[in-house]
Amino acid sequence: MSNQIKPRTVLKNIEPYTPGKPIWELQQELNLDKVVKLASNENPFGPSLKGVEAISSGLAELNRYPDADTVALKGAIASSLDVKEEQIIVTNGADELITLLSEAFLDEGDEIIVPSPSFSEYDFGAHIMGATVVPVPFEDGFQFNVQKIVDAITERTKLLYLCSPNNPTGTYLSKAELEQLLQAVPTNVLVVFDGAYSHYATADDYTDGIEYVRADQPILVLQTFSKIYGLAGVRVGFGIAPKSIIQSILKVKEPFNVNSLAQAGATAAIKDEEHVRKSREGNAAGREQLYQAFQNLNLEYIKTESNFILVKFGPDAANIYNELLAKGVILRYGKTWGLPEHVRVSIGTVEENLYFIESLTSILVNE
Repeated sequence: MSNQIKPRTVLKNIEPYTPGKPIWELQQELNLDKVVKLASNENPFGPSLKGVEAISSGLAELNRYPDADTVALKGAIASSLDVKEEQIIVTNGADELITLLSEAFLDEGDEIIVPSPSFSEYDFGAHIMGATVVPVPFEDGFQFNVQKIVDAITERTKLLYLCSPNNPTGTYLSKAELEQLLQAVPTNVLVVFDGAYSHYATADDYTDGIEYVRADQPILVLQTFSKIYGLAGVRVGFGIAPKSIIQSILKVKEPFNVNSLAQAGATAAIKDEEHVRKSREGNAAGREQLYQAFQNLNLEYIKTESNFILVKFGPDAANIYNELLAKGVILRYGKTWGLPEHVRVSIGTVEENLYFIESLTSILVNE
């Protein structure tokens, strides 16, 4: 008897998220000893050791449920970022927060606006709720166009996503541009400012958006412990917004959504300023190392404010990507963002970058 149970119609619009290939998988597939993963924008310098210590200390209490209100972590975030605890929601990675935002604010037929290409989870959350995604293409060099974003707003617009620095382009929205947007956006549209990579930004005119939450503007700033803090493996993110917005999202949050080890690790990691400083410095050095290599190989790339670089391999990008895989170098192929001639390279350690550069050079020289 054939299966008569039909899934929701909206699932036709949804493609499951494709994560970067794990190191172990490539090692098994190709029997490789050395594999360098530069695909998932992780912190190559490891997790905060203070975070690791706190996680180890919490192992003996795993028989207890985690704190549903994440009190200690909210306190640490509030203290670190000069916001109120009531303005914070902690989630199982930033991905969960994007889904919760969708569940809290989107009805069927509503619209979200996303500068494109950007992080695919925004689309995923909208599609689940039967909402429509309105992409606004970037300008040349993947620059934001504020006026085009404003022009895309309709009576059905509920959420406006701004990833800055943007994944996968590494480009950003200046403070002046964000202020221009906030003034132009109707008060019934929530601006979601994804600052997952904000710690890496060094531009003088960059803002992480948190100052506008302090000023009680209708903006939600999304942050994560997966990037600079190096805690991607325990999944913890958070949002900062005016209290009324947080209260709405809490209505759809599961009670024990963030496990106790994640809470302990993040509470310690946000205070680990030395780890953040070293990660920033290492990223800046790796960025220059890769810029130089791309220049030497005559490859076009986008200057980044993040911990990854979008580089153009050209019409043969898919083959080069696969040849690098065969050599044990995992990148992120750009076809998923409609950029079949590009790849996104996460900035690694000096050694990892060098292995990638040598592998890429040997491929391009032999073509």
